[in-house]
Amino acid sequence: MNRLSFVKIRQIFPRPVVQDVRARVLSEMERIGFRARVKPGQRVAITAGSRGIKNITAILGALVEAVRTAGAEPFIVGAMGSHGGGTAEGQQQVLASLGITREALGCPVLTATEVVEMGETPRGVKVFCDVNAWNADGIIVCNRIKPHTTFHGPVESGLMKMMAVGLGKVKGASFIHRLKPEQIARTLIDIGQVFIQSGKVVAGVGIVENSCEDTAIIEAATPGEILEVERRLLQEAYRLMPRLPVEELDFLIVREMGKNISGTGMDTNVIGRTRMIGVPEPPRPFIARIIVLDLTGESHGNATGIGLADITTRRLVEKMDRRATYLNCITSGNVQRAMLPIIMPDDRAAIEAAVASLNAGETVNHLKGAMIKNTLELEYLWVTENLARELSQRTDIEVVGPPGPLVFREGNLVLEDDH
Repeated sequence: MNRLSFVKIRQIFPRPVVQDVRARVLSEMERIGFRARVKPGQRVAITAGSRGIKNITAILGALVEAVRTAGAEPFIVGAMGSHGGGTAEGQQQVLASLGITREALGCPVLTATEVVEMGETPRGVKVFCDVNAWNADGIIVCNRIKPHTTFHGPVESGLMKMMAVGLGKVKGASFIHRLKPEQIARTLIDIGQVFIQSGKVVAGVGIVENSCEDTAIIEAATPGEILEVERRLLQEAYRLMPRLPVEELDFLIVREMGKNISGTGMDTNVIGRTRMIGVPEPPRPFIARIIVLDLTGESHGNATGIGLADITTRRLVEKMDRRATYLNCITSGNVQRAMLPIIMPDDRAAIEAAVASLNAGETVNHLKGAMIKNTLELEYLWVTENLARELSQRTDIEVVGPPGPLVFREGNLVLEDDH
């Protein structure tokens, strides 16, 4: 490791930002005529998932305000499929960790495992809905729209998935995750249309984040507009999605992974790996070795995606809740993503093992490597000195630090602030 020198760089991404989240939500709900869609005294469920979405309490709080302005009674409903260990208590804990509580939002936060079978799609797929949402007079489907880590199509992770998987709970999630990747988008649309045609859905609210996780777009939709709005916002999400600055690396050090970062712990669109039996790996980016060092506290021990790495640390494995991880991967059908890579005692040993496995010998300083905080925060990263020289010629790259070796204390990385 002493022969490898790293340079801190900054990637310059497009960065649109919603300046006043509350005002934007309220104006969007007014734009679609939300008040005409509910009656005074009705109970309206607002969906909340398990992902770490920027400004989510402000967004949900504004929706609570919009519902009350219309004379109706709002409540938050946990919509996270099998996450939270598949239990009502676990889902409450996940929501609380995201700041989604009765105290913060001024309305009840309800979670349940029970579902109601509300119909079936034209292809015979049964559609399930969380019992609390079904017993409401209306549902506002709110979610971030972004590229998915397992499948691709006209809709991916967004409003349709929130209905089919989030509100479908373990039954809905289990069915969707048994499908072949090429079948998922079409099925999500079919299930979403059953929700919409039931008359229960009174609005959709799509959120898109920029490359720095800031809220870039908030757009409301009437029930009949949800599919078209989601399709369009997904394209915007792809445009704004952060990526690594190169498409080929000898090694990538990921300092943390977690469910709050990606449904697969590490975003497969960033690392170029899916590890799904029968599904070809994407040709780019190609990374020969991936080392992941730690698991975020917000993951609550769910280490889904650890199987995407080649080498990890004892620290990460000791934080792993195997029950939660296995339930997630068994439900999704992607059991490879729970398989443990090589486990090393600490950060230094993990990184050294990866470099040694590349058999670079005397040419080790020719290796092209990078280190990121996680696959969501890619504005600042560290790259090997030889790669930094190449990247410094680009207008979208800024070199912000001098070259130097990685610093360890008791075997673990010591770094300055990430910004």
